[in-house]
Amino acid sequence: MPPSSRAVLVGVLTPGRAPASLGASLDELGRLCDTLGLQVVGRMTQRRSSTKAQILLGEGRLKALAAWTGGSGEVARGPAKPAGKKAFLEAYEEELPPDPEQLGDGPTPEGPAGGPEAGDEAEEPEEPGESRISGRADEAGRRCDVVVVDHELSPNQLRNLKSALGVEVLDRTGVIIEIFHSRARSPEARLQVELARLMYLAPRLRELGGPSERQRGGIGGKGAGETALELDRRRVRDRMAEIRRELRELDADRGTRRARRHELRQVALVGYTNAGKSSLMRALTGAGVYVADQLFATLDTTVRRLHPDVSPPVLVTDTVGFIQDLPHSLVASFRSTLDAALDAALLLHVVDASDPTWREQERVTAEVLSEIQAEELPRVLVFNKCDRLPAGAEAALAAERPDAWFTAAHDPARVAQLHAQIAAFFDQGNAEAELFVPWTRAALMGRVRDEATVVDEAYEDEGVRYRLRGPAAALEKLAAAARG
Repeated sequence: MPPSSRAVLVGVLTPGRAPASLGASLDELGRLCDTLGLQVVGRMTQRRSSTKAQILLGEGRLKALAAWTGGSGEVARGPAKPAGKKAFLEAYEEELPPDPEQLGDGPTPEGPAGGPEAGDEAEEPEEPGESRISGRADEAGRRCDVVVVDHELSPNQLRNLKSALGVEVLDRTGVIIEIFHSRARSPEARLQVELARLMYLAPRLRELGGPSERQRGGIGGKGAGETALELDRRRVRDRMAEIRRELRELDADRGTRRARRHELRQVALVGYTNAGKSSLMRALTGAGVYVADQLFATLDTTVRRLHPDVSPPVLVTDTVGFIQDLPHSLVASFRSTLDAALDAALLLHVVDASDPTWREQERVTAEVLSEIQAEELPRVLVFNKCDRLPAGAEAALAAERPDAWFTAAHDPARVAQLHAQIAAFFDQGNAEAELFVPWTRAALMGRVRDEATVVDEAYEDEGVRYRLRGPAAALEKLAAAARG
């Protein structure tokens, strides 16, 4: 879709969900749309008992939304079925007006301040809880070009909404996958995103405007009885199998690189998207990592040395960010990327201290880490962006989370403090030992500085005598290598 497409957000308030939670989720969805290049011009909410209804919205809300999109507001239906008690209750529920107290003041229109632009047609006064949309209608009478729903739609719901609204319909999962598709750079990330995208599209080929059900035969088909849709589905399955084979080959190469780093000290930056992980990565390592105030700015795993260098060196890994309701297909396909966290001796769980929803974001990250079996690794909560906090807020956070670390990626003094905390973590429990390396094993001298801290060294006629500090296991390996 064109980057300038106008989008309306749709949210459903179900029992047990606080209106503030729905509002925060819609705000985040708006940022996702902005990252994808969509212009959010309004939002609509409705109170429903669940999100399982075939049309998702009630008849009144659907017609109001269709007035914005230029659609008919009607869903093409098959033969009518006798309405039982459940169907009657669902129909009754669709006619219930939204509860103004539960929805607050209703959705806030987005777009230019000051109301509709000059030339817009007059609008009727709003009823309590109704939504409005800003912006001028186009020649077709549409005020928006795409509708974005804040939860995953079933194929039937997607088909029904597209039929009634007459415009493109995306759900939260589709938006996230499209962002990943546009942002992936490395060959591995591109394959992983393509696999997740195909897993999402496969059951929705018909609803997303796929080919007709006419039959095809000839080369490439199974026979005269195979329809175009079936043929496309088979091609999708074949491509998914091919991607999985390519990923296994890349995983073998990546495993070799990881094996060479296994003995090194590693830190992984994990956390919610846009928490500032890439900014911290750049500040801690001096690496030219892409940084942007957008969701999912980083999709590829990056590994760099901690700078200024410490001895032995510490590697810092920047990983893809997490988000609420991250599609399971993406978690599965990005498992190899997230597995970089499993190689780390320390996880720095980065949280945006200035975000009022940081506790919910912390919970989401913990759930994803549990899903990839990384919850048992040593982990430290790091509050980032502390320079944005009002006076006294950091002290309150420190009292609430006394074991947390506090920093600000754009404050060199705070970054230096975080650097020292990382180095101190790896130095705790280190042992000291004396090591003599004869000149005949001079090649070992470079390895000594890579795997231990040199406290003192003395050059003698037969070789070099070191006083080393480091992990006991590393010192024992160096001693064994020196003995031959």
